Amino acid sequence: MTMCCFRGFAFTNYESRITNYGFFMSEMIATRDAYGKALVELGRENSRVVALDADLSGSTKTAMFGKEFPERFFNAGIAEANMVGMAAGLAAGGMIPFASTFAVFAAGRAFEQIRQSLAYPKLNVKVVATHGGITVGEDGGSHQSVEDLAIMRALPNMTVLCPADGPETAAAIRAAAAYHGPVYIRLGRSKVPVVFEGGCDFAIGRGATLRDGSDLTFITTGLMTAQALDAAKILEEGNVSARVVHLGSIKPLDVDLVLKAARETGAVVTAEEHSVVGGLGGAVCEVLSEGYPVPVERVGLRDVFGQSGTAEELLAHYGLTAGHLVEAAERVLQKKK
Repeated sequence: MTMCCFRGFAFTNYESRITNYGFFMSEMIATRDAYGKALVELGRENSRVVALDADLSGSTKTAMFGKEFPERFFNAGIAEANMVGMAAGLAAGGMIPFASTFAVFAAGRAFEQIRQSLAYPKLNVKVVATHGGITVGEDGGSHQSVEDLAIMRALPNMTVLCPADGPETAAAIRAAAAYHGPVYIRLGRSKVPVVFEGGCDFAIGRGATLRDGSDLTFITTGLMTAQALDAAKILEEGNVSARVVHLGSIKPLDVDLVLKAARETGAVVTAEEHSVVGGLGGAVCEVLSEGYPVPVERVGLRDVFGQSGTAEELLAHYGLTAGHLVEAAERVLQKKK
């Protein structure tokens, strides 16, 4: 039996209350599906929008764009580096290319081309990498990118986005199209809860406070934002007030929002479906170490690769659930004392 105590209140079997990705949210949408639909809408509005894929269009959902705009869709085959080079050429010619493949291939096989042909000349290419993180599931550790955010964060001129849900994905795709420069957008394979039920006003470099609180702050990205909202509701039952700050833009980071949360709550738990090395947790700790040091707990993969399993099994195995966030909150509150 799992038990966690806060201020005299015992939380018993909280894991059994959280099913799939979220107990408190019901509608589920895969961010890759939202991307496919948003890209088609953009294509209807702007003839300069083009799509490229590396023989995975059915999985990345760019096939939807290719079906409606075959003259603006380019399949590079199993040649991710070539795809990025093609996208660079199209951008140099005035087009707005969206180049898609799995995150492990985008940040891995095509890294040199992204660095040399996109980031270095600051070309207007949007790399939309689906199947990020361990929720790729049964494909196993070789296909589960747990380091891509760190790799892309390190590139000068690169903007890095990681939306929480379908509505934010659609808004982030539009924001990326309007922004002139290279953008890396990390999406997932599995369906995730809808966090922004009333729509999303997304802006590059700006985060969102989804829930107020005074005792600690969860700073999250991607699918972990839904988990943090669940954790905050569990904590509330024990009179612990947890703020939830979602950062869909990892680079540039909303430094002011991070510092404000640290000053007002005095403790931070970061959460990401990514290694704790170099991703969101690293970015937040860099800001806090220079601007306002407070106790921090980083929730993510502990410098390990993934493995085969269902998305739900892997999130539980690697400590990426609402229950694990409750435990991290307990630890950071002890540090705060």
